[in-house]
Amino acid sequence: MKAIIYAAGRGTRLQSDSPKILLEFGGKTLLEWHALRLREAGVREIVLVTGHLREQVAEVLPDICARHDVALREIVNPRFHEGSLLSLKVSLPEIEESSEPLLLMDADVFYPTGMLDRLTESVHGTALLLDREFSTNDDDPMLVPVKNGRPIDFRKHWRGEADFVGESIGFFKIAPTDFPLLIKETEARSRGSSCADSYDDVLRTLVLAGRFGYEDVTGLRWIEIDFPADVIRARHQLVPMIVRSA
Repeated sequence: MKAIIYAAGRGTRLQSDSPKILLEFGGKTLLEWHALRLREAGVREIVLVTGHLREQVAEVLPDICARHDVALREIVNPRFHEGSLLSLKVSLPEIEESSEPLLLMDADVFYPTGMLDRLTESVHGTALLLDREFSTNDDDPMLVPVKNGRPIDFRKHWRGEADFVGESIGFFKIAPTDFPLLIKETEARSRGSSCADSYDDVLRTLVLAGRFGYEDVTGLRWIEIDFPADVIRARHQLVPMIVRSA
């Protein structure tokens, strides 16, 4: 199994001189934690989509490959400033050539050991991770309403009837049978000189088509790094819990 990590964005809300994926938590960068967690889950082929400050990321890749025994290579999105959809587009060749399920992952998540096992071992060929305990105080989470055992939407500010609603972690397993729809939607939405749609809009198409199952990881500690306050909370509150459980 191969993982594609999307790390091209500028992270303007974070106000950092470093790419998010090179922020350190518990003595390791987010990129190192991804390499470690993926190796634990049996994934040793990692493709990293970069853009903003990509030179800083490229410099550390050989050391991470050697230290964590993973095959880690870079794909550059030169139009990273135009949105996340184009990061998905530059990764399409990696998707097209795959014959096994793929993991698609947001780069800016700090999470514990075992979380990826829930995804790789899911009985659903195409699946996402969700957490029922979420807050809208600091940001607008990507919501996943579930009805009759299946996700029925994937969007912010969702309103409607569902059995329950969770927050997406930002990690997805895509089965080869769903590659054609993913590729078709990405190509269709990225035509033209500007891209108003996002990576999430493509994933939402698959959810609305009934392709996704889910795994509930409520109770596992994790955090998405979007704001300076997230960095502080991760280092002071989550590092002791997550690193200790590693």
